[in-house]
This record gives sequence, C-alpha cells and structure tokens, in this order.
Amino acid sequence: MSANTGSLALQGSLFGVDTPAIDGEFRTLQRLELDGDTWLDHAPDWLHGHDLVFDELLHALPWRQRTVTMYERRLPEPRLTWWWSTDAGGPEPLPILATMRHVLSQRYDKMFDSIGFNCYRHGDDSVAWHGDRHRHTVVNPIVAIVSVGAPRPFRLRPRGGGHARSFDLGHGDLFVMGGACQHQWEHSVPKTRHAQPRISISYRHDANGVQRGPAASLGA
Repeated sequence: MSANTGSLALQGSLFGVDTPAIDGEFRTLQRLELDGDTWLDHAPDWLHGHDLVFDELLHALPWRQRTVTMYERRLPEPRLTWWWSTDAGGPEPLPILATMRHVLSQRYDKMFDSIGFNCYRHGDDSVAWHGDRHRHTVVNPIVAIVSVGAPRPFRLRPRGGGHARSFDLGHGDLFVMGGACQHQWEHSVPKTRHAQPRISISYRHDANGVQRGPAASLGA
C-alpha cells in the first residue's frame, strides 16, 4: 500500500536547518554496557541539518504501509517504511546518507549495505517489542540508527521482559546497538499521546559484512 505524507508538518529545531553534515570525530558519543555481552553507543546531535534531511526524505521516498499480522488479524502496520540496499543498483537517496554509511562502516568495521527507513507520523504510530530478524543469519549484528524529526521514546528491555531503558531519539541523534543486543534484548517505539513526526534511518550489514583492509573502508 502506498502512503501520502503531504500533510505532515515538523516544528524545526534551532540547528536542524544547517547544511547536512556529521560529526566525523564522534565527539558526543558515549558507550553504555548493558551487560557483559551487549553495548550501546549514543551520540546526540551527530547529524547537523537533520530537519532538512527529514523534509527531503519525507517527500522524496516512495513510502509504503505494509500489512502485518496483529492480534490474529491482517492490519495496516502503524508506521510507513521503505528500504534501500547496495543490491538495488542505484545510489542512496541523499548524498549525506552515503557519507553516514561510509563513516559508520569505517568506525564499526562492518560494511553496512542496507538502509531501512521508518516514518512515525504521529503518536499512534509505533512498533512492538522485537529484535531485528537478521539476528537469525548474523551473529551479533550491529545496527546503527540515525533519527531525524522530533524525538520519540525508544525502549530496550531484556528479551521476554524485564526492566526497560528509554531513550528519546531525534534531532540527528546516532544510536548504535551492538554485541548480543539483537539476540538477548528487544526494542520498541511505543505509542504516545502527543508526538511530532520522526524518521529513523537504520544501517545494517549482512553476514559477510566485515571489512577487510583499506579497500573496503570508504569506497567511492
């Protein structure tokens, strides 16, 4: 199902209209060890010009609303999605997306080869507790998320339940889940009473996505 996003509006932030650029030195990054096997990296305001990136993605991507099984019924998924990969044969939708992909690949020594886009239009859009499905084919995958638009709660808890940690992600924040996070933890974006739109930009790699020497670092 295709989706119309023309009616969405975003109240911009003070630094969101700068020319898009990233903090290549990761100066705001902090690492959090969740347990002996799992870590998180959080770099607030990593992407400058995030409001411009939000606006361009919102209006340029061919957003789709998938149909999913919920409560034993087939229902429209409460968010919009789109997917890009190196197999698609074309460049990333925006040059800054390619820059982020190459810099993240270099830092985390993984060749990120796909980008998932999720648009949460309002407080009723959400995603339930889950771990990314490629944990079934990749051991300890790294998932790097850049959030543009207004902050929304992003929650993590041990798989099956337990104390949840919450992070408000938006305005160009970088959030990286590593170690056994996809295997031993779950994450969600819950419904909320009031929320402006947010787009998450998620970088992933396949099982063979380990960089091997300088030739695999930045690319063209």
